[in-house]
Amino acid sequence: MILAAIDIGSNAVRLLITEVSEYKDGTIDYTKLNLLRVPLRLGFDVFSEGIISPVKVEKLIDTMRSYQLLMKVYNVEAVKACATSAMRDARNAPLIVEKVKELTGIEISVISGREEANIIYETHIAEKLSDDQSYLYIDVGGGSTELTLFSRNQIVFKESFNIGTIRMLSDKVSESQWEHMKWFVKTHTKDYPTVHAIGSGGNINKIFSISKRKEGKPLPLELLKDYYKELNSSTVEERMHIYNLRQDRADVLVPALQIYTSVMRWAGAEEIYVPKIGLADGLIKVMYQERKVK
Repeated sequence: MILAAIDIGSNAVRLLITEVSEYKDGTIDYTKLNLLRVPLRLGFDVFSEGIISPVKVEKLIDTMRSYQLLMKVYNVEAVKACATSAMRDARNAPLIVEKVKELTGIEISVISGREEANIIYETHIAEKLSDDQSYLYIDVGGGSTELTLFSRNQIVFKESFNIGTIRMLSDKVSESQWEHMKWFVKTHTKDYPTVHAIGSGGNINKIFSISKRKEGKPLPLELLKDYYKELNSSTVEERMHIYNLRQDRADVLVPALQIYTSVMRWAGAEEIYVPKIGLADGLIKVMYQERKVK
């Protein structure tokens, strides 16, 4: 079964095409066939003006048309397209959803922060780790950060905060929002003495790649702090040159690291696992389960 997921984020629009194979012993393999990312940066429009500009709307439609053609080539059987923080805040989101459906046939669901956290949790990474430990999923996007605490095979909380990299670059995150997230994390993790963080999102994946750590090995909080200091003291152009980064990654890495390190400090997490999963991976798993039930 070949499935596709489209993640329309505040920074980029991603298409993940995956082949799902189920075996007689009940095991399931998810084989990534293609992953595309187009940095439309919808959040810069929305967080400043409250709408997505006509130019960006056309680019989004062109992107969806391209994805539609690629899915046809791969013989994709089903697709889920979800939009997150930027589209949640955009006043013209309903019109965009309608236009995309009309011109491409792709139906976009604008999901809440809680729904986003639920879908990311569907990757079930924590279930492969120790049963007697506590794990905090931290998913940092352009418009929001989703946090899920998982302890002793139970979900303790799932919460979404309007603190994201594009919002921070647009100077749209207040001190009170930071204080609320700090209070929430400290209050809801204080009864869990040892918390391991699990990071998702393109920025933590990039830091993991830069670190050259072996797959499955966590990144220490102190290392993330060092990267934050180093990158924060350099210009976007210097980051692009030193680490061979695209401009749309080089500028968001610093605010992303600020979010990850802050949440980890508040939760008392000394390290973070980076399984390289995200919303699109969760969408594939949700879709497969839905089709299996049918």
